[in-house]
Amino acid sequence: MVGPRLVLLDLTGGFEYARVFAAAESAKVPVLAFTTHALARETQPWHARCARVVTKETLTAELPSLLREGAAP
Repeated sequence: MVGPRLVLLDLTGGFEYARVFAAAESAKVPVLAFTTHALARETQPWHARCARVVTKETLTAELPSLLREGAAP
């Protein structure tokens, strides 16, 4: 069975991020997260735990290639 290639995470959603990241890390699945320019400073503490963080605009523009190629910057 093949597992997920990445986790797509909304950093503006108010989730229990510590639990999400712990699960992703234990499964060795990279996290592709997205935020907004306005909230980037607020979501900054989580950025280091992500393989890549993009804005919602970038996510919209690059989603097809991100899904094909993964979360690597």
